[in-house]
Amino acid sequence: MLAPAFLSDGIHCADEQEWNRAQLAAPVLRPAVRLWTYAAPGVVLGRAQAALHPGMAGGATPVVVRDAGGGAVLAGPWMLSASIVLPADHPLVGTGTVSSYRWLGVLYAGLLRDLGIPAYAVPPEELQMTPPDRSLKWACFGSLSPWEVVVGQRKIVGLAQVRRRTGVLLTCGTLIAPPDWPLLCAALRANPEDALRLQACTTSCSEQLGVPLMATVLAEGLHHMLVDVLGEQVDASDTRPSRRAPYTAPATRPATAGP
Repeated sequence: MLAPAFLSDGIHCADEQEWNRAQLAAPVLRPAVRLWTYAAPGVVLGRAQAALHPGMAGGATPVVVRDAGGGAVLAGPWMLSASIVLPADHPLVGTGTVSSYRWLGVLYAGLLRDLGIPAYAVPPEELQMTPPDRSLKWACFGSLSPWEVVVGQRKIVGLAQVRRRTGVLLTCGTLIAPPDWPLLCAALRANPEDALRLQACTTSCSEQLGVPLMATVLAEGLHHMLVDVLGEQVDASDTRPSRRAPYTAPATRPATAGP
């Protein structure tokens, strides 16, 4: 059994958000981890984007709002996500939001390097020297925050968090394959040309490796690293990760095309 982390395979992004909220509903007594893959696309809006939700709810792509801030995420078969729940007084929580990300970004960059992807976590001082373009900040992967993970200057792992008196939730999403950026632009009624820009400022595991990557391979590596950092206090799981074929992106539409 792959305890304590487990992979909830092929879920709807709403299930992930419900689980995340439930973890902070009462005081967190020990760390807990859950990993997620998605059967179909879904848009996860940042907390400040909640006003967009009613207008998007009737569209073809499901939409949910998360409690964390940041821009919209296009969840789907191209992504592996992780939820890490920590007690409010856990040493890794740090003294603020930025410091709380450091260990996770560095850990994830190391995991990707072990797989052969030259990734690194971007320190705050680097962003201060070369501030990123903010015109795509409506999309999580269109902007860059401290300790998020890049290859060169292209983002591959996005981070978010929720801080409550009951505990802290850290989340991360990794692009296993290229997302359908035109779908995200269509769902948010953004400029279709932004799809090309999102494609240019992001990368994925399959793009870097030249071959598809199974979500379970990445999930198992992440699990082992988290256990090393969090120790035996992590909540155990009674569910094995599902074994599924690697996601291979379909023939993509031109990034400037409409839905």
